[in-house]
Amino acid sequence: MSREPTGMDELVDHWTVLDDERDLVLEKRGGAQRLGFALVLKFYTRHGRFPRGRAEFSDEVVEFVARQVKVSGAEFGLYEWAGRTIERHRGQIRAHLGFRECSVADADKFTVWLTTDIAHAERNADRVREELLKRLREESVEPPTADRVTRMVRSALHNAEENWFLTVWERVPDAVRGRVLALVGEESEMAAAPGDEEDGDEESVLALVKSLPGNVSLESMLREIRKLRAIRAVGLPTGLFADTAPKVLAGWRQQAVVESPSHLRRRSPQSRLTLLAALLVEREREVTDTLVDLLRQHRPSAGDRRAGADQPVCAGGEHHLLPPRRAGPGASGHDGAVGGGGVQGGHPGPAAGGAGGLRGRDLPGSA
Repeated sequence: MSREPTGMDELVDHWTVLDDERDLVLEKRGGAQRLGFALVLKFYTRHGRFPRGRAEFSDEVVEFVARQVKVSGAEFGLYEWAGRTIERHRGQIRAHLGFRECSVADADKFTVWLTTDIAHAERNADRVREELLKRLREESVEPPTADRVTRMVRSALHNAEENWFLTVWERVPDAVRGRVLALVGEESEMAAAPGDEEDGDEESVLALVKSLPGNVSLESMLREIRKLRAIRAVGLPTGLFADTAPKVLAGWRQQAVVESPSHLRRRSPQSRLTLLAALLVEREREVTDTLVDLLRQHRPSAGDRRAGADQPVCAGGEHHLLPPRRAGPGASGHDGAVGGGGVQGGHPGPAAGGAGGLRGRDLPGSA
């Protein structure tokens, strides 16, 4: 793959040999050493690390620097990339720029910093790596080898997620933990066995939560209501994920969606609970929004009204099929407020105090 030509602005800004650098260059004996030292020095000031070889320099860069040190660009082919000479050159460059090599203690310190300050809210390894290299440069520490940087990034991502799993676990009461983990229990999986789908009562709570809404109809609205009640009946505490970055929460939710119950059961209880709780919190918000849309779109026929005669109706109008959620800190939101209630025999029970309903302000026609 051909390299993009290096423009004059780039050459002038980053590859001009300064006066204090020229003195160091002229101390070197031989054209190959002078040109090689100058190029390695300018590369380090540009990228914050040493080059791995000749392939990292464009021809334009080599010729531009060669003209400044009055050496033929061909001399760079004689520069040795291993041995005492280049090690001495690297030491002189570090001393000149005020950098030091990354020690084991440095690597441990930066890994802890990545874990607590970056990886807890950023799960993209490339972005975490960028932050690490930026921090190393700010503290005048030479980046370690690429493999070591990769290990530091992976360690930080793993440790940050494990810390999150433990934090979420400790925020959830024991009784609620049991209800969340029961979503992927053996009994729940048996309830969703093939052939049972026709009987809605036999559908597992997890399968119900994951399911998508159907076409606009009374049946789809009642199913979404049942789904919302099932989520709120688990009883997750308010604000469970209030301090969690939205993209981190979305990532956990997606893992819970794509992994089968058997795969989730192989995770640690803390990991399993966090992923399932993220799914419940995100789905509650989505189901609430879906219900609001369905209620606005649906105009029930006479047959629908007869079929839904036994459903609870809010005083605000015949389309309000659920009572509003009680006001207060238990109201549903992005942070995962889930009402009280319980799950009995793998099926959602009624939410306590009418918590299975939409908030009054979410309903059409509400003040």
